[in-house]
Amino acid sequence: MNDATGKTAPRTVLGFDFGGKRIGVAVGQELTASTQSLATVAVINGKPDWPHISRLLEQWQPALIIVGLPLNMDGSEQEVTRAARRFGHRLNGRYNLPVKMVDERLTSYEAEEILTEQRRAGQRRKHSRKAAIDQVAAELIIKTWFSQ
Repeated sequence: MNDATGKTAPRTVLGFDFGGKRIGVAVGQELTASTQSLATVAVINGKPDWPHISRLLEQWQPALIIVGLPLNMDGSEQEVTRAARRFGHRLNGRYNLPVKMVDERLTSYEAEEILTEQRRAGQRRKHSRKAAIDQVAAELIIKTWFSQ
């Protein structure tokens, strides 16, 4: 998107950490490369809570969606990798927004480390530990995309 000067306007992006039971969601602002955890979306019987996702997209109006691609350490794919790709295709089809897939290896591990450090520093999150990990992993997925 270009502004009046012809420059590309900074974009808001939503990041998704896809999982079989939960999807962590975060928002990012391209200009400042800042991120914020938003929500954890339930996945029931293999189906994401699409109304919840729709509300988040309506609220944040992202220009781009980023979905974490869970690969094995050797770079090979697994069943959840294919499911994450399908999820990305469905996001694109439902909302007509560009979707980028980003390698998310070790983001959940790194998210756990961040939360442990925050707990030691006396910072608390309102969500369950698993939900918080998913949301922080979504932030890390956005940060990975920003750094590429």
